[in-house]
Amino acid sequence: MTLAIGAQPTTLPNHPARAAGPAMGPAVVVRQHGADSARPPAVASPVLAGVGTAVAGSPYSQQDLLDLFSITDPKVRSVFQNSAIERRFLTVPVSPDGSTRDEPQGDLLRKHKAVAVDMGARAVLAALADAGLRLSDVDYLCCVTSTGFLTPGLSALLIRELGIDPGCHRVDVVGMGCNAGLNALNGTANWAKANPGRVALMVCAEACSAAYVMDSTMRTAVVNSLFGDGSAAVAVVAPASGGAAAAAPSPASGPRVLDFASRIITDAFDAMRYDWDDAQHRFSFFLDPDIPYVVGANAGEVVGRLLDRAGLRRRDIRHWLVHSGGKKVIDAVRVNLGLTRHDVRHTTGVLRDYGNLSSGSFLFSYQRLLREAVTEPGDYGVLMTMGPGSTIETALVQW
Repeated sequence: MTLAIGAQPTTLPNHPARAAGPAMGPAVVVRQHGADSARPPAVASPVLAGVGTAVAGSPYSQQDLLDLFSITDPKVRSVFQNSAIERRFLTVPVSPDGSTRDEPQGDLLRKHKAVAVDMGARAVLAALADAGLRLSDVDYLCCVTSTGFLTPGLSALLIRELGIDPGCHRVDVVGMGCNAGLNALNGTANWAKANPGRVALMVCAEACSAAYVMDSTMRTAVVNSLFGDGSAAVAVVAPASGGAAAAAPSPASGPRVLDFASRIITDAFDAMRYDWDDAQHRFSFFLDPDIPYVVGANAGEVVGRLLDRAGLRRRDIRHWLVHSGGKKVIDAVRVNLGLTRHDVRHTTGVLRDYGNLSSGSFLFSYQRLLREAVTEPGDYGVLMTMGPGSTIETALVQW
């Protein structure tokens, strides 16, 4: 097994105490003014204070994978070659002669555990470093994964691996699929809002190479042409003060998380699923060919609800960060929402360079947006993920 390509530093530099961190804000001061003294201080919206990403395994081009797995079927080769993916990071067993071998389900589960913990730990360290925070600052840890099953959960394993306070509040979101990053961010942001001044972390760790089935069917060809191994983490903090200062953090401290909207498309429950394959004796992921059209046809409704509640229109949104679900999915969302190719440049760039990273894909796109340094105070952004259910999740943020 090959691990830790693109590793992040394993130690954090010394940072100032948490109360002085840029995302934390000043302490709450309650002034006595008659009846007003009974009012609780206003709670600011939670802020995305830092983001970090990590990958595992080795980089492979689509041609590399066709050769490695000796794929000769012209139809399957066409799926790989027309995916808009140039490379992906995968953890696959490679023999000295350059061949690979089949992995039974037990090996895949062990690989998932090792890769998810490795990537997740590096993504957490990178997110904390980006926020100017330390491991000792973490009060809440939410872990997301769909590519394997762990008991104890990934959160417990990361707490042990990184030396996070064992009294840290934690939760594991398992099996929700590619949309789960925003489901988890919703819960993480709400915890941060209820606990102003305390640090919450959400981490997605998807060892997609632990969820592969190699056979000659088009069902597996679509999946095997698409996914890569990756992890992403985000630190979330609600500043511990009320008033206008807390409601408008500086751009350096990240955007405020304003709202979420969700839609489960109940007529398409089986269009994306991860279930047991009796013939292969392992779990197998399935994607219906009509998924792009299902997602595209429903994207406008959920985005409309998200924006209506804020009194906004689509033209008010400057930044769009959409899950890198695949070329056809991205195109369907773009066309149905009236977006330009520039609007989804980060989404297509992540797909090109990493493939579909499942639940953490949108944070890879978010990180690319931040590195462009084009956001301005007041800018609105929409985050969107899609997954089994079939489900569309969205979030509204503002810098």
